[in-house]
Amino acid sequence: MSRELEELQQKASCIRLVALDMDGTLTDGSINIGADGELFKRFNAKDGLGITSARRHGLIIAVITGRKGPIVQRRAEELGIAEDVMSGISAKNQAILLLAEKHGLSMEEIAFMGDDLNDLPALLTVGLSAAPGDAAEDVKQRVDYITPHNGGQGAVRDLLELILKAKGIWQTIVEEYCDEGKEDRQ
Repeated sequence: MSRELEELQQKASCIRLVALDMDGTLTDGSINIGADGELFKRFNAKDGLGITSARRHGLIIAVITGRKGPIVQRRAEELGIAEDVMSGISAKNQAILLLAEKHGLSMEEIAFMGDDLNDLPALLTVGLSAAPGDAAEDVKQRVDYITPHNGGQGAVRDLLELILKAKGIWQTIVEEYCDEGKEDRQ
């Protein structure tokens, strides 16, 4: 194993909270507006399953976004993470500090995934910084981990798997899904 990969796994093993940007990370960054002005966003089901699995095994998941609106809150409620949604935020690094204080965490225990220049202050604050594969080049040059997946296409799931594997939890999650309904099959 390379020293770089070892360092990445070491950082990932310390993470207790994962904060996520919305547009370009949890979504593909498209902003679709209907004729009546209603916004539409597409979310990836694999990201959602990763989030709910991570939560079930003790990770805190937060969303920090510059946008306000019911879409963000609704998706967060579906995933059970509504209490740590911060919307309408321009200074995401300050939001990271507030989350750290709220949960009694150090920066080394926090990961953040973002895709664009406005995410850089937060990315440079946390213990593990990550970006989707289609993030801005200046972002990708400064993060610890670039997922091979684009925003809204499994990037969040990939980061969560990295963290959960480093913590030795991922295989337990897989086995839980394998065991679901086992009694029904017998």
